[in-house]
Amino acid sequence: MKLCYNQATTLENSNLETDLELCEKHGYDYIEIRTMDKLPEYLETHSIEDLASYFEKNHIKPLAMNALVFFNNRTDGEHKENVKEFKDMLEKAKHINAPYIVAVPLVTEEKILKEDIKKSAISVLQEFSELAEPYGIKIAVEFVGHPQCTINTFGQAYEIVEAVGKDNVGLVLDCFHFHAMGSKMQDLQKADGDKIFILHIDDTENFPIGFLTDEDRVWPGHGAIDLQGIISTAVERGFDGAVSVELFRPEYYKLSPDEAIQTAKDTSLEVLNQIHVKN
Repeated sequence: MKLCYNQATTLENSNLETDLELCEKHGYDYIEIRTMDKLPEYLETHSIEDLASYFEKNHIKPLAMNALVFFNNRTDGEHKENVKEFKDMLEKAKHINAPYIVAVPLVTEEKILKEDIKKSAISVLQEFSELAEPYGIKIAVEFVGHPQCTINTFGQAYEIVEAVGKDNVGLVLDCFHFHAMGSKMQDLQKADGDKIFILHIDDTENFPIGFLTDEDRVWPGHGAIDLQGIISTAVERGFDGAVSVELFRPEYYKLSPDEAIQTAKDTSLEVLNQIHVKN
């Protein structure tokens, strides 16, 4: 199993160029590129060809463009903008050979019926699937474990992906999000591991379900999440993709990028080695 680095872990204390250099130094296999901030910042002084060249010359490779946010239950105008952004992400992903684009569901204060959420999500993902198919790129839907996210449990997200019925549409299984809204292990135990494209490894302080926020994340193995149960079950169900460490801890942003990236790797491997998952 390969280890990936998600740029959120050094969101406030690094940039793409530095993250790439340090991930290469510390032996990561992949990186998830933040398309809403880190990639545009990089492209102010570099070209997409520069980025493609870096990946060609080094061990580390791009795993995903992260992310197209709030893809479902949008107005017609908002949807058109999302389609435009998605097409641009497809072109950039193709250029650097990134196999996945992460898609994040709508987070809103508005109450939306679950059947309307499902209907919208299926329609949009089927449209995106057709757009992505000629590129050979897959869409990884990341449910968000927050009460105000329209798709916030593994079971709900898996049901939608199953209904989409496309080989290039699957899930991001984020351990924090799985834990944060009380996703059911029974749902994961029944899932097809091939539908889990990316696994995010992270941990959290022990707050009640529904109160957790991204800032509560801690190094893998340093918190309350049953990482052994979640990851080992995913592997038993057939998941064999990359494990990506993704944290948003404010105090970790005070560390040097080098220390943060090294610690993220060390703590992730410690957890994975305990559950006999080979990197």
